[in-house]
Amino acid sequence: MHLVDSHCHLDAPEFDGDRDAMLARARAAGVAAMVVPAITAASWPALRQACANDAALHPAYGLHPMFLADHRPAHLDELRTWLEREKPCAVGECGLDFFVDGLDPTTQRHYFEKQLQLAREFELPVIVHARRAVEDVIQTLRRIGGLRGVIHSFSGSPEQARQLWDMGFLIGLGGPVTYPRANRLRTLAATMPLEFLLLETDAPDQPDADIRGQRNEPARLAAIAAAVAALRGQPVEEIASQTTANARYLFNLPASAPL
Repeated sequence: MHLVDSHCHLDAPEFDGDRDAMLARARAAGVAAMVVPAITAASWPALRQACANDAALHPAYGLHPMFLADHRPAHLDELRTWLEREKPCAVGECGLDFFVDGLDPTTQRHYFEKQLQLAREFELPVIVHARRAVEDVIQTLRRIGGLRGVIHSFSGSPEQARQLWDMGFLIGLGGPVTYPRANRLRTLAATMPLEFLLLETDAPDQPDADIRGQRNEPARLAAIAAAVAALRGQPVEEIASQTTANARYLFNLPASAPL
């Protein structure tokens, strides 16, 4: 069984002490490929190096809305250069966050829209962060047009999910779907068309229910796949096969990856 972790921050300092061991555990759990989105321009060089050292890691470059204080207008020009030179698998992590206090919505929208325009220009998928902002994200994606990608850690309504599928966007589900009280999310996982689903860990964040309060890592993707399979009443191998195919198609990943 092969899995793709469609969203994990493996360049995070939380992994500095045991990164190689963490990657070995991921491989042992069947995680054949991992998409690693950036958060700030300052993080791009280290992210590039981390992914260059391991063929299973695939970088995406972008400017995360939660780190708005670190972004500068010049970083958008730098992003264009990085996309052209590095040819990443996606633009991201980008998006809107209306949950965290102090993040100016107007400035967030500026960086988000500029990154979407770059993704369209370079014909790359986008990895979108949408926290308490799903409706605004949908409206922005529709207005810019010509885009594809994934809404990572989806937390919207079934109707919003359908609107995203109609635009060709996928839904990323991770640790939160394993919590028994996440009723709306679990219902979505149980009933949504499988061709629009990606699995993710968002490591080192968003641990699943079995490791609540602990550091998350890509090896836990197997537990997420098992939870989704149980909710749908399907063999976990079917969930793994379809979500892996979805990720490979969206991010243009190699047909095979080292384990």
